[in-house]
Amino acid sequence: MPSGPRAAIRDFNIVVVGQRGRISYEALLFVASLRQASPDFAGRIFVAEPQPGALWRDDPRIADQGIRDRLQELGAELLPFASRHFGASYPIGNKIELLRELPRDTPFVFFDSDTLITGEITSVPFDFDRPAASLACEGTWPQPPLYGPGYAGIWKSLYDRFRLDFESSLDTSHPSDYWRRYLYFNAGWFSYRCPHRFGELFERFALDIRDTPPTELSAQKLTPWLDQIALPLVVHALGGGRDGLAPGYLDGETSCHYRHFPLLYAQASDAVVKHLETVAAPNRLKKVLKGHEPIKRMVYQGRGAKVRALFDRDRLPRREAIIRNRIRKAGFWMR
Repeated sequence: MPSGPRAAIRDFNIVVVGQRGRISYEALLFVASLRQASPDFAGRIFVAEPQPGALWRDDPRIADQGIRDRLQELGAELLPFASRHFGASYPIGNKIELLRELPRDTPFVFFDSDTLITGEITSVPFDFDRPAASLACEGTWPQPPLYGPGYAGIWKSLYDRFRLDFESSLDTSHPSDYWRRYLYFNAGWFSYRCPHRFGELFERFALDIRDTPPTELSAQKLTPWLDQIALPLVVHALGGGRDGLAPGYLDGETSCHYRHFPLLYAQASDAVVKHLETVAAPNRLKKVLKGHEPIKRMVYQGRGAKVRALFDRDRLPRREAIIRNRIRKAGFWMR
């Protein structure tokens, strides 16, 4: 069970991205799960929608009118924003660019759309004065080359670039050649007291890394990891760190960042699966959600149960790649 004081604030804002295709269905499920699991939430729910422009080949807005209608029935506000720097070349950049359109000086939590809220969000003891982000991650970046630089050289080059104190970011309980020694987050959720201040730094750091990376990054892939490279620098610059939120709440009892429906059925608890299927059951939602093939097959037609039968939740493989490969071998992978 998570521990810590009950959050006093109930009217912070929550935002997810809503975009044509898969993400629009996930955003609808997110909002429906929030309404089901968190009746005490009194803040605003924004579904941020990128607008057509030079950086998009096709119209990125939510195309299905049924999804738009259901979102608004659930009290979500569609929030248009322009793509000035990323767009189709790096759609993950939506989470950076939308922040400038949120109400200034109002606490916010961003969630990836492929998330379910599974508990009362107002019970999460957010400290919005200190930025926080998800620690539910693997050591995906960097991948130090054989002849260097190592983790320390790569990360220090970024802290030096932005005049941040590198030493104070380290977890010295881990050795220098282990990724957890260095501040690193999954960008599946993050929070702070002002989206504009957070977004200004996030945008500046990400663009600088993308456009003029330090020489220490010459052997590193920046896509799709750019958001997760810049995020720890933003959190550190604003006074946050690994202890920004007590463990056990987000990515625990209160939220599930599933990413793909086969992974949800393979890994999530019985309670999370039941919650998903309860949230998706009402006919007004079902008529819309079954338009997305993975939801149709996994949730409504029972393929999820077949994936679930492939795994023992008490003895899951440690590496996600093994889980994915087992699902693929059985012919059940969908995304």
